[in-house]
Amino acid sequence: MFEIYDVAIIPLILGLVELFKRGGLPAKYSPFVAVLFGLVIGIVYTDASLKESVIVGLMLGLSASGLYSGTKNMIEKRNDE
Repeated sequence: MFEIYDVAIIPLILGLVELFKRGGLPAKYSPFVAVLFGLVIGIVYTDASLKESVIVGLMLGLSASGLYSGTKNMIEKRNDE
């Protein structure tokens, strides 16, 4: 199953999404791409059943998306001050 040190996959997903954005992907599609990468990694990386792998993948993708969104919002608020 998913171990606590596997959380390092989240920055990997962020990096992959950033590569896609620099390649021309509109920023509004970033969360969808993050969830897609999370699902693929969850299914390929974990040894669990498909159902558990999908849940882990969703968790990874949504966590990466939320981390990106939260960091972006914090930087924008800091620039407004």
